[in-house]
Amino acid sequence: MNVALIPVRGGSKSIPFKNIREIAGKPLVYWTAKAANDCELIDKVYVATDSDKIKEVVKGLKLDKVEVIGRSSDNASDTASTESVMLEFAAGYEFDNIVLIQATSPLLTSADLRGGFQVYANKDTDSVLSVVRQKRFQWKIDKDEFALPVNYDIYHRPRRQEFDGFLVENGAFYITGKELLLKSKNRISGNIRAYEMDETTYLEIDEPGDWEVIEKLLKGRNKKCAMELPEIKMFLTDCDGCLTDGGMYYSENGDELKRFNTLDGMGFRLLRERGILTGIITGESQELNRRRMKKLELDIYEEGVTDKLAVVRCLCEKYNISLQNVAYVGDDINDLAVIRAVGFGFSVPNGIQEVKEAARYVVHRSGGQGAVREAADMILNHMDDNIGRERKV
Repeated sequence: MNVALIPVRGGSKSIPFKNIREIAGKPLVYWTAKAANDCELIDKVYVATDSDKIKEVVKGLKLDKVEVIGRSSDNASDTASTESVMLEFAAGYEFDNIVLIQATSPLLTSADLRGGFQVYANKDTDSVLSVVRQKRFQWKIDKDEFALPVNYDIYHRPRRQEFDGFLVENGAFYITGKELLLKSKNRISGNIRAYEMDETTYLEIDEPGDWEVIEKLLKGRNKKCAMELPEIKMFLTDCDGCLTDGGMYYSENGDELKRFNTLDGMGFRLLRERGILTGIITGESQELNRRRMKKLELDIYEEGVTDKLAVVRCLCEKYNISLQNVAYVGDDINDLAVIRAVGFGFSVPNGIQEVKEAARYVVHRSGGQGAVREAADMILNHMDDNIGRERKV
């Protein structure tokens, strides 16, 4: 069982009650709670607080997997460590793995948490932490107060595109097992891997200046999605390179094998539950794909297609749907015309450059690694946000 723990307290000094202060139209704690709530790899989300005021706000968030719990006053003081809250929680609750989430990192997404757990699933991995890559040249001052370079040679200054930079802990989340937490009494230990988040997540809210910058980023992200994403009634995707990693695998008997991801299957299901038609359009004609389509219970499966846009136009006519109400996920040149024509075209990061440039959005997850699920989540989240706005009106 995977659980998320979000410690929040009412005694913040720099920004009083910052965890429930509105940022981009929602209480600060909402953004991380929603990210955890929307991650299907997390079974339960606990928000631990010492404040009755915060408890009421969290209960009002109406996120189905979120439960607000108490924390002792000793573990809510200015000097208390986050580990003390985790250990207190571990003593009273059953779970296998825990992801510690900092409410002060509202740019965290469910896709990040999903990616973190996928890294955690790697062999011999005990813990995972979130990081961002920084391409800055570091210096230090020596005992004689002279400046010395730390991570580059001043006589061979690397170009930015040739510089790997360094990874910085951004404090968004940490994953470990219960047994290891109790043994080490630390949020991460053992064999540690890193999950790299977008560089914009470098900041976390500690001071009023951080608040202003992050609020602009949140508003920009939400506004971009609201402006660009139309009402979606049909969701279509290519197969190889989107639902798979595009690799060609063969058994000893010469049988072709493909690797699909169960996250994408759940994405299709969630879309269908919201009344959206789902389907695959592929240039291939393979029994493997047919079996996968049947298991997914998709509404549409078109194979051996040479002109994908023509097929999409026929589907729109059949179901009386405008092209502007279609979303499509693609990766290669035969997807290009569709991506340009539909209301919202997605590309995967492993797609060709032309497709990525034509797409309205490039998902973070690669094909076969939950890319289609990420696109589905974006549509579903947009639908939920629209419902919320309508209720306010």
